[in-house]
Amino acid sequence: MKRTPLYETHCKLGGKMTEFAGWELPVQYSGILDEHEKVRNAAGLFDVSHMGEILIEGPDAEIFIQRIITNNISTIKAGRVQYSPVCYSHGGVVDDILIYKFTDDKYLAVVNASNTLKDFEWFMDNIEGQVTVRNVSDEYSQLAIQGPKSQVILKKLTDFPLEEMKPFRFEQKVSIAGVDVLVSRTGYTGEDGFELYMAPESVKHVWDSLIMAGEEDGLVPAGLGARDTLRFEAALPLFGHEISENITPVEAGLQRFVKFDKGEFIGRQVLLSQMERGPDRKLVGFEMLEERGIPRNSCMVQSGGKNIGFVTSGTFSPTLKKNLGMALLEREYSEIGTEIEVIIRNRPLKARIVSLPFYNRKKL
Repeated sequence: MKRTPLYETHCKLGGKMTEFAGWELPVQYSGILDEHEKVRNAAGLFDVSHMGEILIEGPDAEIFIQRIITNNISTIKAGRVQYSPVCYSHGGVVDDILIYKFTDDKYLAVVNASNTLKDFEWFMDNIEGQVTVRNVSDEYSQLAIQGPKSQVILKKLTDFPLEEMKPFRFEQKVSIAGVDVLVSRTGYTGEDGFELYMAPESVKHVWDSLIMAGEEDGLVPAGLGARDTLRFEAALPLFGHEISENITPVEAGLQRFVKFDKGEFIGRQVLLSQMERGPDRKLVGFEMLEERGIPRNSCMVQSGGKNIGFVTSGTFSPTLKKNLGMALLEREYSEIGTEIEVIIRNRPLKARIVSLPFYNRKKL
């Protein structure tokens, strides 16, 4: 398995290491519930150096990106970040990515660790025009500081006016603890926060500096477990769960990131057909009505003994103190308030459809 430059640091901090997408990463330190609550109320620091980075350059870079993503990259200016699914011709999802626009002919795609090589090959297979695509993942380490106190903590290590940076904006070269870092106001927790990209040899210094600077504000190291419960409460999709090769962005409720008016792109015809007639399946949120039932990925969902779909993600919500889940169901069963049954350990347990997201942060 691969290890990030912070492997020894995680071990010294008591991180419980686990395998994820071919990497050995911390699933937790003090505990998932504690780390989750610290991110919601103060701040957490995540090592996300396993994420992949793909550099796209050339005079035809924008045309190329427009063809492979469902969103419209031409609507953003340099210094901005855009989220988008990448689809196959049948509408299923190759991956969901963030695209950083440096200039009209230079972009950085940040991709899921489990899909880095697959995405790179997909990009290479679909190159047209004057474009170069390079997998530069080994050139970056990435940290994410997330939570309501993230700006206060990060501000201690830089003179850059972080308060002026809006969500989904980035600055290429910010001095953080004396290190040049790409800083973006993005994250995967439902909270305010920043993601920091830097050379691998610098990441330990930046990590240590942040931990020290954030001590009095309650900053804690956080692992994959809390990252998942946090994104789940905010109903942020996880590849292989809410979206996959067999689940389209329209089915997953991500149609706001599918821009049909921009012109042709891979998967457009299938997705347009789904939008026009309405998808046969729809992603919904639900709450369990029986305390002992915690839904998990792939649990079947029934109504009156009929299979109507399956759970994509589910867990106990540390913030809401409920057992919650997301499921892909036949459209006729997707109305809020509809009662369903989730099959957990071969037993049908009652649940009710609720609105998504489960959690919205308070905005100042």
